[in-house]
Formats: sequence, C-alpha cells, structure tokens
Amino acid sequence: MMELKVWGGAGEHGRSCYVITGNQHRIMLDCGVKKGGTGQYPLLEENLIPDLTAVFLSHAHEDHSMALPLLYKHGYRGEIWATKPTVKQLEHYFDHWRKYVAGRNGELPYGQEHISAMRFRILEEEVAGGEWLQLQDRLRLRWGRSGHMLGSVWLRIYMEDRHLFYSGDFSRESGLLVADPPDASSLGETSSDLDRKPTGISLSIMDNAYGTDEESQDQKLDLLGRFAQRVLERGGHVLMPVPAFGRGQDLLLWARRRFPNRHILAEPEIVEGLRQMAEWKHWLRPGAERQIEEALSSPYLHVPACQDERLRRLQGNHPLLIFTTDGMMESPRARWYASRLAPDANHAVVITGHASEGTFARRLLKGEAVGMSCETVRIGYKIHQGLNDVRRMLQEVPSRHTLLVHAPQAETDQVVARLGREGHPGLLSLKSGESMVF
Repeated sequence: MMELKVWGGAGEHGRSCYVITGNQHRIMLDCGVKKGGTGQYPLLEENLIPDLTAVFLSHAHEDHSMALPLLYKHGYRGEIWATKPTVKQLEHYFDHWRKYVAGRNGELPYGQEHISAMRFRILEEEVAGGEWLQLQDRLRLRWGRSGHMLGSVWLRIYMEDRHLFYSGDFSRESGLLVADPPDASSLGETSSDLDRKPTGISLSIMDNAYGTDEESQDQKLDLLGRFAQRVLERGGHVLMPVPAFGRGQDLLLWARRRFPNRHILAEPEIVEGLRQMAEWKHWLRPGAERQIEEALSSPYLHVPACQDERLRRLQGNHPLLIFTTDGMMESPRARWYASRLAPDANHAVVITGHASEGTFARRLLKGEAVGMSCETVRIGYKIHQGLNDVRRMLQEVPSRHTLLVHAPQAETDQVVARLGREGHPGLLSLKSGESMVF
C-alpha cells in the first residue's frame, strides 16, 4: 500500500504540496505558498522531510515553489528535479515573495542559507521529454510540457510497481507554449518501457483550478477583446496586472494581434520574459518565435525605463493597453498604476487570473478599494483546466483514483459529483491536511 498526504493545494488555490510514501521511497510533488496575511505555507510534518527520496517541482510559480527552502531547513539533503527555465525563474519569485512578506510586516520562515542550500537536477539534461529515466531502484520518471508557463511540466512516475500521474498546472490553450498530451499512446509508451508492468495508473493528481467552467480560451479572449475595445474607444487605458512569467506573455502577444494599431505599455520584466521564451524554442508552438520577434520590434510596444516615462505615457494622447507585473496587485508598481487610473471612470482594470482573499485585486473586484472610480472586471485567461479539460484528461490517463486539485472545496465537490454522474469512476475531493491510502 501507499499513502498520499496532502500538505497543501487540495480544496484551495495555492501552496501545492503532495507527499507519496511507499515501502521503499517517499517523494514530494511541489512545495508552494499561498497569499493571505504574511503568507500561508504547506502543512509540513517536519519529521518526514529528512526521509524524502526525491522532490519534484512542476514549475516556478510561487504557489508551487516558494516553500522549498523549508525542506532544507528541516533536514532534506537531496535534490529538486525541475527544468532549466524553472530554475532560472526562481530567483525572480524568491525576490517577489520576500517583498510580499516584508510588505505585510512579516518574516520569512527560512533564511538565505536555506535558499542557497537548494540543489537541482535538470530534467531535460538527464532525459528527453517522453522518455523514462531511472532515478533509483523501483523509481522512474518521465515528463512532458504542460503549456502553463515556460518550463512547466507534467510528470509520470513509476514507484514500487505503482504508476502515478501529476498534471502540475496544465493548459492546452496557450497561444505560445506547447502542451504535450499525457496519454501513453501519444508518447509511444509500450509495456516494454516498464519492464512489462501494467500501465494502469493507481493515482492521478489533476489540475482543475477552473472547476465547473466550460468556456474555451477563444470565448474568453473574445469577451476580453470586446471589453478592451469599448474602453479604448472611450479614451480610457486598460490595465492588466499579470505574473512576470506565464499568461502575461500570451496576453501581450494577443493584444498585439487584436489591436495592431493601439499602443501597449509593458513593464520590463514581462518583456524580458518574452525574450526568454524566444531563447527556449523547444517550449514554443510553431510560429511563436516569429510572433515574438515581431512584437519586440513593434513601434507600438513601449517599455518604460523609469517612473517619469510611465507618467508621461499615461498622460499622453493615446489610450494604452498596460501590462504590469503582479496579478494580485500587491506590488507598489501595480498599486501605483491603479492609483493613477482610479479617479477616471473611462479607465479600466482587468483581472485575468486568480485573486486571493485579502489581496488588492480581490478588494478591487469586491468594490472595497477606496477612491476607485475606474471600472474593474474579472475576465479570465486560461492557464489551467476547466471541466471540459478534465473530461479529456480523464480519458487520456484513466486512473484508479483521481484527486482534483487547485480549486476551492465547494467547487471541487461540484465537479466530482457532476463527473461521477457522467460515469467517471474514482474521483476524489480531499482537503489540505488530509491523507489517503491507495
């Protein structure tokens, strides 16, 4: 028998952390944080951490990565398996998380020495995507691109005669990034790959961040485009706060295509993320490299070098599409943009991702931010799975048990009940802090 411990990420959005223990190995999938107060961390059982065989990191976003130093604080001496882009992006996220905690008058529960202690093994340097890699006796791994952000992956793990699947954060609908289908046939998997063990999956941990949402990316982008067009036509600016890496690059290129003659103001970190994507061609869809080159050379794309330039652009004669970092608008720069747009009802703020309780983005959406006359709406951009996406993945990776994660408990329960009525077996809805034997 094996045991799954959910230390975070199930029944909630954030602090993804899953530990699977067998007779011989104990592995961890991600170790992230959750915004709220001075930060919420996984429900670690510290005595188990030194015995971890391996730790796997699906991508760099803080809700999957920023608690990793706690492992080294509590005695882990092993390595973290991740892709090269993911490791490169972590420095940005540690800096961002440090500032977030300090801005709430909090302290990190780990020190720089624990960040420096982290050691990495680079997945794509060890094995190509779709191929099996022997890590230890009775522990093998294969990975594929998950389409969520540059460097993000899903994982298939063979551990002690059991097959496990972890989707990480998954999206097939990125405008720039490739997502590898996780089904065995698309990767040419045969029984000989696994010493002729059966390929049935015992446990899947599957992204369902969008719960019952069945809208496609095209539907969401059409709604966003029509809304932005109305704001621009009335002379207003459209502010879109986004993560430095992830949907920001997708939305920037979408805006360039949808509004070819409109001026775009994009913060340097987002544009630098776009340049990084051009360096990692293997992660891109066909034709994406050319789109990136055209966007970077566009005379309508403006990258501010200083605060004076930001102010000058805002006060200019052209309505702007503005891309700034920090999708939850906790950073000083995102707040500054909001303060400049606040007095004028012609302007608008569009939240395209999740807004945690207590963040400035959530207060804006609830109408609780004082002095905000500009319009604020939430129009999502898909970087996770909704209901139709989960249906498809359940067909690709049929499993004895499937734990749906990354959404509030009530939403997850609705999806489990609905898919159960449709005939999908083995669906689970656990809460963080719970465990199961399988």
